[in-house]
Amino acid sequence: MLLTDNRTIAAHRDPNILRWLGAYTASVTGDLVYFVALSWAAARTGGPVGVGVILAAGSVPRAILMLGGGVVADRFGPRLVVIGSDLVRCVLILAAAAVIFFGQLEVWLLVVLALAFGTVDALFMPAVGALPASMTTTDQLSRVQGLRMLGVRASNAIGPVLAAAALIGGAAGAFGVSGVLFALSLAVLLTVRVHRRAPEKRESPWKDFRAGLNHLRSKRSLVPLVIVIGLSEMCFSGPVAVGLVLFVKEHHWNASILGWILSAFSVGGAASAVVLSAVRGIRRAGLTMALSLVITAVLVTVIGLLNFQLVAIAIAGLLGFSSGCTMVLSNALIQKEAEPRYLGRVTAVTTFCTLGLSPLLFPLTGLIAAGWGIGVFFAACGGICAVAAIISMWRLRAAHL
Repeated sequence: MLLTDNRTIAAHRDPNILRWLGAYTASVTGDLVYFVALSWAAARTGGPVGVGVILAAGSVPRAILMLGGGVVADRFGPRLVVIGSDLVRCVLILAAAAVIFFGQLEVWLLVVLALAFGTVDALFMPAVGALPASMTTTDQLSRVQGLRMLGVRASNAIGPVLAAAALIGGAAGAFGVSGVLFALSLAVLLTVRVHRRAPEKRESPWKDFRAGLNHLRSKRSLVPLVIVIGLSEMCFSGPVAVGLVLFVKEHHWNASILGWILSAFSVGGAASAVVLSAVRGIRRAGLTMALSLVITAVLVTVIGLLNFQLVAIAIAGLLGFSSGCTMVLSNALIQKEAEPRYLGRVTAVTTFCTLGLSPLLFPLTGLIAAGWGIGVFFAACGGICAVAAIISMWRLRAAHL
């Protein structure tokens, strides 16, 4: 049974959307458990150097193949690609768990696993980003993206704790838990329904890729949106979390304060997801996004100047809320503005600009903190968000959902 374009069921009451949300949350949690297990196993077998090599083995193919993953998502449909990706990741991780359980933990096995997982991730990420638009109507996109962020925040809270518990049984146990979560995600995804797409003339993959770039350039709103997403999420896809760790260390605060700051940031992001998932249609979404970026720029700059623990925790919560609003609105606008047949390729570009390139900023974060202090790093992040706010106000203020 297929969804119809005139459906009016609210996203947070739609069983189909809720099934997708459950599958997505299970998949993201499995991803986090896998990452913790891989890092732990790498440290045990290869030491600090081994950790760097093994994690790089996963991130390099993901970045290189990400744009091609968008072509695959548009060719075969995001639902099919997401299902296939979950299936392959499930088999890979359960096979690795079995090899480790019956054999011995080896560096080469972890490298092969990371390479294969990173390659599949390059297909999964553009497809999972494009999937919501094929399940609901335009006026529900901000709600669906809010629910998606809520799933991410829940996974961020549950995943590390679950991984730590699973590691009591060693790497094999943790990988096994991750594989089970991907199997659960796969089972639920099979029940998710999507819009029927009109058949299209097949071209070569290279022509499909170029057609996606031409579509990106042809719509006035898409290029500014991609730039805004790249700039706004560049810092918040990992480097800010590293910066907060260095911020606490620079002030000689204890680990519990770091936990409170990171928790406040996550709670703020979850709160923004709850608020936006309850709103149907945002007439001035572009202007709202620009204002949230301005607030984010101010907050991320201010947090690097603070010397009081309670104030830092409060600012982190507000920062999580403002940056979360930007993320939900920008991704909802991308799904509204891009034509469905090109959405996988457009999503691949935005994902490449954020998750694909963000690992390059990790060493830069440390260098800036060591040379000029972590406050300079946060000020630089504030400047990047300010540029994104200017672009939003200039080119996207009239955009609506």
